[in-house]
Amino acid sequence: MTRLGGSPLVVAGLLLVGGSFAAAPTAARGSTDQVWSAFVLVAGLILVGLVADEDGLFAWVGHRLAALAPGAVPLFIGSSALVAVVTAVLNLDTSVLFVTPVLVYAARSRAMAPGPLLTTSILVANAGSLLLPGSNLTNLIVLGHLHRSGGAFAARMALPWVGSLVVTTVVIAVVERASLRAAGPRGPEPGRPTIGLGVVAVGVAAVCVLVLRNAALPVAAVGLVAVAVRLAQHREQADRVRGVLGLPVLVALFGLAVALGTLGRSWAGPATLLGHLGAPGTTAFAALASVVVNNLPAASLLAARTPPHPYALLIGLDIGPNLFVTGSLAWVLWWRTARSTGERPPRWRAVVIGAVSAPVAMAVAVALLGVTART
Repeated sequence: MTRLGGSPLVVAGLLLVGGSFAAAPTAARGSTDQVWSAFVLVAGLILVGLVADEDGLFAWVGHRLAALAPGAVPLFIGSSALVAVVTAVLNLDTSVLFVTPVLVYAARSRAMAPGPLLTTSILVANAGSLLLPGSNLTNLIVLGHLHRSGGAFAARMALPWVGSLVVTTVVIAVVERASLRAAGPRGPEPGRPTIGLGVVAVGVAAVCVLVLRNAALPVAAVGLVAVAVRLAQHREQADRVRGVLGLPVLVALFGLAVALGTLGRSWAGPATLLGHLGAPGTTAFAALASVVVNNLPAASLLAARTPPHPYALLIGLDIGPNLFVTGSLAWVLWWRTARSTGERPPRWRAVVIGAVSAPVAMAVAVALLGVTART
């Protein structure tokens, strides 16, 4: 995979951070304190995913799906489940980076057009990023106000997560039903993955995300140690690590998030607006903001002060990016990863399907959020 940008993005991100501290030091400090852990955590999770991928963990799961699925529909359902689980445990961006090629292989091995599974890899990933704090950077940014453990957060978001996944998967299946009516013969039986550093790193990272209130530094340490071991063993290339990590994009988004968070602390407009919106209105506004400025900076702006409906806000920030390609970093990673496999990802078809599924998924998730609030 190639590097996701260059020095201009890094310079832009640093200028935004520097300008924020120059204009409003106290607000900028508060904004930085709120968002830094989110970016550190996703970097650590991407590194963990890189090592797990090198050990063949994700490929083995994809091969098993292709070998065992009796037809295209079971393969589609299994692929959706795989995307959902990897997104929940290892982060949205890790999922699109490492599961997307697996789904391309699975489709090819069953003589299917890869389009439906490629669409699944991005839309289900966005929709499935509600469950755990580390599943999406936006969750961590908003969670800073809630002071809840990963387990407590998951208990509140479990039903909305399931509802969002079901709606998104069903809509994709209906739209892509013509491509899912047939499949070729089963693929070859896959070899087993290496049970070693990658699997251990995934397990440790998953436990940290579930148990710790702020797992950013521990998970980043796990990722850095795992990658350092692979580099020392000459089993990984430094250029590939830099390319997969995509630091220029992360730095640029971090700078924009700090700047908008500083604005949100210095200007009461966003907080006043959210104070007049109920849960459905908060979700809709957050989805719109995600499309306009990307969900990470939008989260920093809208959660600069404690939002009145934080969980509804997250539903809009997490599922709303399915409305358009500007909604999340995952769209960029998905496009580049799919192209690296030699496929042309169905970007505009995915946008159309997302525009249909996202409003319904958000409505269902908000309704189910009301159920968890009473339990």
